[in-house]
Amino acid sequence: MSTSDDIDDSAAPLIEHLAELRTRLIRSVLAFIVGMIICFSFGSAILDFLLVPIEKTMRDLGNPNPVMQYTAPQEYFFTLVRISMVGGLAISFPVIANQLWRFVAPGLYKNEKSAFLPFLIASPVLFLLGASFAHYVVVPLAMQFFLGFSDAASFLAAMIVEGEAATSGIDIVFNGKVNESLDITLKMIVAFGLCFQLPVLLTLMGKAGLVTAEGLGNVRKYAVVGILLLAALVTPPDVVTQVILFVVVYGLYEISIWLVARVDAKREAQLRADGYYDDEEDFDTMSDDLATDDEDPIVEDRDK
Repeated sequence: MSTSDDIDDSAAPLIEHLAELRTRLIRSVLAFIVGMIICFSFGSAILDFLLVPIEKTMRDLGNPNPVMQYTAPQEYFFTLVRISMVGGLAISFPVIANQLWRFVAPGLYKNEKSAFLPFLIASPVLFLLGASFAHYVVVPLAMQFFLGFSDAASFLAAMIVEGEAATSGIDIVFNGKVNESLDITLKMIVAFGLCFQLPVLLTLMGKAGLVTAEGLGNVRKYAVVGILLLAALVTPPDVVTQVILFVVVYGLYEISIWLVARVDAKREAQLRADGYYDDEEDFDTMSDDLATDDEDPIVEDRDK
């Protein structure tokens, strides 16, 4: 009978946690839907803002009236929906983060709360920095590479046929599609925003004891190879853009090593303060071991 009561008592908290989780999820989804509706209401303005890099590049290349087109009736609508989903997630993130914190915080100790909360705040800030870097630096460079390459090819062809009547051939011009041009911008923004989460991720892993600064330093050469592969995958085939992403992510990796080193130092200081780490005892133990190893076994037998 007591066993059945114990099962009922243990099941009650689980049901309460599941009910609370459902409440938090519902609130997060509602916040996302509200944010998505708000962004959809201003979808055209957001789209114009995201297309500023390609517009500026086209004007710099001599097009005084840049035009973007869509070739399917539903294309423009679903383009605004995509923008609304990304923007809605960005707007609702504070609410989602708050719901996550309120669900997790009761099960954390005081020191764990003080350690987890700064990372919850730093994560959206770093994502915003990465997204801004992509929009204002990386995307314009990518557009200059692609559109500038086409413009240079057209100029070279004109130089070849200069002085001759153009009786054949087709003029190749850029007629940008809205969804395809936006796709490059969104991919860059998301990719750089996620890459800027590297310090948060590695520092949290350092606090959990999963990685150390020494370990991250030892695998630095492998990290360089991984970052190069990442730069080749998430950026256009433009050497300048790939080098920029590599330099930024590698810099974040070095910053992460420094942050993890600080975490290791604080952990070691705490262990010393709690009496779990004593240099004098370790030194005495090491000295005794060395003295034992240096003793001559023949002298020991003679003493016996």
